[in-house]
Amino acid sequence: MLPMNIILIEPYYAGSHKAWADDLKKYSTHNIDILSMPGSFWKWRMHGGAITLAEKFNKLDYRPDLILATDMLNLSSFLALTRKKTAGIPTAIYFHENQLSYPWSPIDRDVQKNRDHHYSFINYISAYIADTVFFNSAYHKDIFLKNLKPFLKMFPDNQGLKTVDEINTKSEVLHLGVDLKKLSLQEPKTVNHKKPLLLWNHRWEHDKNPEDFVNALISLKNRNIDFNVAFLGECFNKVPEIFLKAKKHLKKNIVHFGYVENQNEYINWLWRADIIPVTSHHDFFGTSIVQAIYSGCVPLLPKRLSYPELVPIKKYPGNFYSDQEDFMKKLEDIVLNPENYPSPSEAVTKFDWSNIISEYNEKLALNR
Repeated sequence: MLPMNIILIEPYYAGSHKAWADDLKKYSTHNIDILSMPGSFWKWRMHGGAITLAEKFNKLDYRPDLILATDMLNLSSFLALTRKKTAGIPTAIYFHENQLSYPWSPIDRDVQKNRDHHYSFINYISAYIADTVFFNSAYHKDIFLKNLKPFLKMFPDNQGLKTVDEINTKSEVLHLGVDLKKLSLQEPKTVNHKKPLLLWNHRWEHDKNPEDFVNALISLKNRNIDFNVAFLGECFNKVPEIFLKAKKHLKKNIVHFGYVENQNEYINWLWRADIIPVTSHHDFFGTSIVQAIYSGCVPLLPKRLSYPELVPIKKYPGNFYSDQEDFMKKLEDIVLNPENYPSPSEAVTKFDWSNIISEYNEKLALNR
């Protein structure tokens, strides 16, 4: 397989998008150049990023073998603005997330004014025009295609419903690569059986359902079950009320409260933690969960979203719950008897770049 010259176009070059792009460039046998913009103003990136990135692309002095975009790019606008140079170049798009299936915050102004469909349409037209569509999980692929026809039926005529089948035909699952080996520590993990450490390492946002997490911990405390908890993860705006409630009611249990920017410090917290209870309403993949599991945390996962892909549910049924009552019952048992719940860390090693990069190399080469 001869190396390809690939242009990776990322309008939102920050966070998990940046990590994925940088790691793909680092580990791939293909030659990958990244055209990017800073990761801010995501709505404006989806509307206007194609203009800025088209200007950058038109200044290139070579013709790539493949254009690989992410879901934040309006691919149709980009190709229109670069048509003299991009004609005939294969295109692929990688969906980290999509605005059609993402549970928007009810306080978002675009939701309140019923004008949030623009972003879903950008994702739709970008998927339609691309030669290949990659999704970071099978769950993501399925829910996007499932929601697409109802979305198009909202429009008055010429709804293009057949395009959904065309998108389905060229859609593939290409799981997210995660640099897990950088998390490795030489010392084995030890569990404090008297006071296990619970972990929250997700974004402090509504779709991660912190209400059920915090209320479950308060319930444990009220039943005199002892534990510690570390609240990591990034908070982009003001601290949600539920975290302030946690700070008030779990004051003696909290050993850390706030975003950990230093990578080594974050890794140390992953290895210190014993249990990661997950209550999310939404996750297209689950990078923070994969990181924690790899680091030896025992996961307690809902039987939904992408989680049965991350950890095989048939092999590890004890790590899954069906409803809130089941969640509370199993969480209490894990906290009281952590030695009975070994971490399924080996289940997530498949996502390390060293194991998944060959699949990336092959699937990207098929687009030559």
